[in-house]
Amino acid sequence: MKFDKETLRRSMRLYAVTDSSWLDGRALEDVVEESLAGGVTFVQIREKHLDTAAFIEKAKAVQKKTAAYHVPFIINDSVEVALAVDADGVHVGQSDLEAGIVREKLGKDKIIGVSVRTVEQALLAQSRGADYLGVGAVFATDTKKDAAEVSWQTLREICQAVSIPVVAIGGIHPENVLQLAGSGIDGIAVVSAIFAAKDPRQAAADLRALADKL
Repeated sequence: MKFDKETLRRSMRLYAVTDSSWLDGRALEDVVEESLAGGVTFVQIREKHLDTAAFIEKAKAVQKKTAAYHVPFIINDSVEVALAVDADGVHVGQSDLEAGIVREKLGKDKIIGVSVRTVEQALLAQSRGADYLGVGAVFATDTKKDAAEVSWQTLREICQAVSIPVVAIGGIHPENVLQLAGSGIDGIAVVSAIFAAKDPRQAAADLRALADKL
């Protein structure tokens, strides 16, 4: 699927990042489907414990669900997996492949997201071809215990500095979503708030309703 800039911006509203460690025996693709039914608008598969072959198979299973909902589906870090399944794009961190190199490998029509923590990193990622930015951790998070928090002010400065969509990530749950209001973000990205939930569809619906107020 191809997504123009405004469609991509709208798709940032509720961005789900997978983590099978929270699933308690449930199939990842089933939980993703429940989250999509609840209102998730973007899915990144991040399964760092899988080898490449297993990652590809799991990505294919999840991709079937996102395609049915016409929701962007991207791969964390691995250009190899993204190419293998013809994903919509890749998300990279500061220690992964630089956005310009990813663009060369994936081509001009794919989505590239970059994790940033500062205005300088944000501007550099944009200049090198990033389509959107993930900024965090905006709150303390159990998913990445070593991730220092990014202040609301820095988040706002990043949003003001770039012209591409910005999504906030890190420790976001229903009780703190609205603390991000006024920052300029296009949406929120969550992991455990959906994938650790007993009812991921309802969790997604609750988060989507809050995200729509930002």
